[in-house]
Amino acid sequence: MSYYQEFRPRSFTTLPSVIKNLLIINILMFIATQVFRESLGIDLVSVLGLHFITAPDFKPFQFVTYLFMHGDLAHLFFNMFAVWMFGSVLENVWGPKRFLIYYLITGFGAGLIQYLVFYLQMAPFLETVSLVQDNLTVTSFEELVNTADFQSKFSYEFIYQYDAFAREYNLALQDNPAKALSLASQFLIDFKHQYLNSHVVIGASGSLFGLLLAFGMMFPNTLLYIYFLIPLKAKWFVMIYGAIELISGLRSNPEDNVAHFAHLGGMLFGFIMIMIWKKNRNHFY
Repeated sequence: MSYYQEFRPRSFTTLPSVIKNLLIINILMFIATQVFRESLGIDLVSVLGLHFITAPDFKPFQFVTYLFMHGDLAHLFFNMFAVWMFGSVLENVWGPKRFLIYYLITGFGAGLIQYLVFYLQMAPFLETVSLVQDNLTVTSFEELVNTADFQSKFSYEFIYQYDAFAREYNLALQDNPAKALSLASQFLIDFKHQYLNSHVVIGASGSLFGLLLAFGMMFPNTLLYIYFLIPLKAKWFVMIYGAIELISGLRSNPEDNVAHFAHLGGMLFGFIMIMIWKKNRNHFY
């Protein structure tokens, strides 16, 4: 008996239990995000979204909670529609326990890969900042902060903090250079904190791409209709979409505001899990 035949469901449920609960939780979290922001001034995205591991606001639970946070209604709708579309089939095939494990682990892997790539991209810059901190002089500090690359990494809120710092720093520099260097040192600490905190990943897309990968592997010849018109086999759809995500990630356009490597991370971890399950069907649920 093949791996796929072993998990063939006896009956098909349009809205299986895990999918149903995922939809409910995501909708409730989206509503809570709006209510907390408008009524209490609390930004749940900052609390529950996934921060970089060395960011001051990072918490381990964010590897799970970020999957249930979405930026706007369109983000929520399209993610949940696709999770239902592909996930309902997979949950019927795998069963609820295995499906949930797959969903959470691919989500974890998506966040991990996204921030691994972020670290590789940003490590040289952060090392430069740390080097200036460790050997701080007026010249080295001003050369750093006056570069376009450095100032491009200010968050919107940090721009005002920078303006206030610059006034105090320039005054201190005239009368008390030691104080100016102390201010500069604290400014670099604050800058690194805001820079690391400003990167937040949210959304179920990482897990969704894991589901898409699984669907393409398990039902490779199933026809998907692009824009409801163009038929394309699932295996080709997955490969094309994966290639688009890779190209988009390598282009590294910050303005598109999409975590492309999180999508690829979800697919990678999904592939690894399916390979493990194919070799050992009696364990790992």
